[in-house]
Amino acid sequence: MNATDVAQYLLYLALLLGASWPLGLYIARVYQDKPRGLDKALGPLEGLLYRLCGIDASREMDWKTYAMAVLAFNAMGLLAVYAIERLQGGLPLNPAGLPGVDPFVAFNTAVSFATNTNWQAYGGETTVSHLTQMLALTVQNFLSAATGMAVMAAVIRGLSRRETDRLGNFWRDVTRSVLYVLLPLSIVLSLALIWQGVPQTLDGSAAVALLEPASYDKPVLDETGKPVLDEGGKPRTEPATQARQSIALGPVASQVAIKQLGTNGGGFFNVNSAHPFENPTPLTNLLELLAILLIPAALCHTFGVMVGDRRQGWAVLMAMTILFASFAFLTMQAETTPSPLLAKAGTVAGPSMEGKEVRFGAAGSALWAAATTAASNGSVNAMHDSFTPLGGMWPMLLMQLGEVVYGGVGSGLYGMLVFAVVAVFVAGLMVGRTPEYLGKKIEPFETKMAALIILIPPFLCLMGTALAAVAGPPEAVSNPGPHGFSQMLYAFSSMGNNNGSAFAGLTATSPFWTIAGAVAMFVSRYWLIIPVLALAGSMAGKKRLQEGPGTLPTHGPIFVGLLMAVVLVVGALTFVPALALGPVAEHLALYQLK
Repeated sequence: MNATDVAQYLLYLALLLGASWPLGLYIARVYQDKPRGLDKALGPLEGLLYRLCGIDASREMDWKTYAMAVLAFNAMGLLAVYAIERLQGGLPLNPAGLPGVDPFVAFNTAVSFATNTNWQAYGGETTVSHLTQMLALTVQNFLSAATGMAVMAAVIRGLSRRETDRLGNFWRDVTRSVLYVLLPLSIVLSLALIWQGVPQTLDGSAAVALLEPASYDKPVLDETGKPVLDEGGKPRTEPATQARQSIALGPVASQVAIKQLGTNGGGFFNVNSAHPFENPTPLTNLLELLAILLIPAALCHTFGVMVGDRRQGWAVLMAMTILFASFAFLTMQAETTPSPLLAKAGTVAGPSMEGKEVRFGAAGSALWAAATTAASNGSVNAMHDSFTPLGGMWPMLLMQLGEVVYGGVGSGLYGMLVFAVVAVFVAGLMVGRTPEYLGKKIEPFETKMAALIILIPPFLCLMGTALAAVAGPPEAVSNPGPHGFSQMLYAFSSMGNNNGSAFAGLTATSPFWTIAGAVAMFVSRYWLIIPVLALAGSMAGKKRLQEGPGTLPTHGPIFVGLLMAVVLVVGALTFVPALALGPVAEHLALYQLK
């Protein structure tokens, strides 16, 4: 890396940490029923929504009722998205006349957007209409993100309250997450993106004349659309000229804003934020990159305020930031280091630019890759399949750590808090003392729930990869050997941790990949939410203990180090063997080639 790359890296971290603090304090006020500054404008709308839906927002729920509300709400959203996709051919706002989405792809997409994964087994501009983009996908970007934030608020209440079984009201939490946090931020970011040239229109594609018409050999097709063969059995072609190009347009800015802020990541266009209409300038690249991690980082401050000890929030934020900064640096280093093959050939080489946009550069693309995989966002501004072996491994490992290094909005924080429970449990074993966290004893039930939460995603990732390697369609993988294994491992690491980014080079539209991926995304989201809420409900019912000489402080550097060690050790013990078969083997092979 050169000085410019390092400056970009440090500036990004400084802006992220600086902006996260005031936003985190504001979000705490949203969940604590304190004045928020937007009450006069949005308070009447909030009350109207409760009355229309027949919700008593003052009635709090225990963890089981809260979990049932989460599942029912998300099930309705999943079914709505599937129905809109399948029926879009007969619905309005479809200027391209696109037919209904294939049932397998529609099912995969509905699960993907409901679970905040946004894995895309389709090309946005060629598969879904403007109505589907807005009414189905963009709406779910708000609601799935708000679900994660609501569950996080319930978990924090479970840790801070004493001798109660009440965790709040899901309907109030999800409504306020949308109205007071996600919607205002999305409006501001949308306007900034429109200012920078991101389209926001209901018009169809624009046909423009090419400056230089392109000549090419066009395949000759019969009446059924199959290639016509010549006497030698080869496909017949005929000369053709392309003089005009069709450029897809649509309501792009509004979807891009919430896809980044809600750690959703599903792009309007097939190539996501590498497309010049989603991410046209260096400024939009910076704004979107900040939006990816802004709310997850801010929620650490929200946690500190809501538990009554801001040092707790700073400790969690520092653990996340140190891990992220380390992985981002390693990714940037890998992508800005010349290829050893070019070095062997005696060629003066620069950073690896394959699969990257020149306007962002290798360092900017690597920083984005680290942020999007750390935050369970999944958007990309470069093709990860073209990264160097180690440059692709570090983002993959960030996902495999459980999406707790910032992670998704809400889900990243409550995932890291589960690791904090495990950390104090390990510390208690080392000193022979009953573990405590925030003045509450960690007993067998909490330990079992924490184990379930931590072990389910790795099980889905590794079992899914094994199943794909044995029974998946071989033609889906574009590269043989270690790189092909990396493609499958990355795919299930992404879906099994609700990230959504793709390694590319993998054809994921077959029934095997759409169904297996949907199962992985569904289980990873909701099978985790249930034990998370169960743990929160158990903690809420406990008494608060007084600190003693043997109490482990959970706000100092020792605990931060222990927390990071637990996250890294769990990830290493689980995934190092699989990584050795994929990116590590591919990296070592580079030095064997002549």
